Amino acid sequence: MRVRLAFLAAWCLLRGYLPDRTLSPSRLALAALGGVCMVLSWTAFFAGFGMTSIATTTIVYHVQPFFVVLIGVIFLKERISPDQILWMLGAFLGVVLASGLVVTHGHADARWALGIGLTLGAALLYAVATILAKDLGQQRAEITVLCQTLVGVVLLAPLADIGHPIPRASWGWLAGIGVLHTGIAYVLMNSAFPRLKTPVIGILTFIYPVVAIIIDWALYGHPLGPAQAARMALIALATLGVRLGWRFPKRRVSAA
Repeated sequence: MRVRLAFLAAWCLLRGYLPDRTLSPSRLALAALGGVCMVLSWTAFFAGFGMTSIATTTIVYHVQPFFVVLIGVIFLKERISPDQILWMLGAFLGVVLASGLVVTHGHADARWALGIGLTLGAALLYAVATILAKDLGQQRAEITVLCQTLVGVVLLAPLADIGHPIPRASWGWLAGIGVLHTGIAYVLMNSAFPRLKTPVIGILTFIYPVVAIIIDWALYGHPLGPAQAARMALIALATLGVRLGWRFPKRRVSAA
């Protein structure tokens, strides 16, 4: 996270975004609040791995689009059509099937239940951060992500073992994660959120596990079977359905 902070700070300075006297304190506070939600979300998400399983945690975490849409409907008074609801359900079904998650009938202990609860909380917090980002359209995305990263550094500093030496070979990976995966990726995400409707943001969130499956197949040699590919196609179809406003055919009720 310190790598990302250094990258974003240097980027903003080189691009002339800082110092900026037009920055609104209220928007900076909103960005900081989003940063708190993001930090707590990822902390709870990774804690869930150790209490359940990677597959279970990933599936439960991806209920976040429903939280995004629900918050938009309740608090932002946004409308969602029955067709959009059906497309979202189809996308979520595709995520569940593509994960290869096998439901067992074993006993779920308190630790497992706590892991599920933490993952649901992580999904809700991420949804809140997404909604907050929608209200920051007039603030540069780089500034928003810089504020969120600074908040993360401060919140996680007491938990970081700063004195522990980092192997030289690890710095390349850290730089890649800090610059590409979180620095540039988060700037692009926060640039897009203000331009999208809440249902579209919700459905696009399902693309993340699809990309993870593709990368796992392409880089790590894990084969992608026909059934899994078909399930990924279901996610892509649902994404297009929401983005392009496709409607399901309606039944005509004949008059008696």
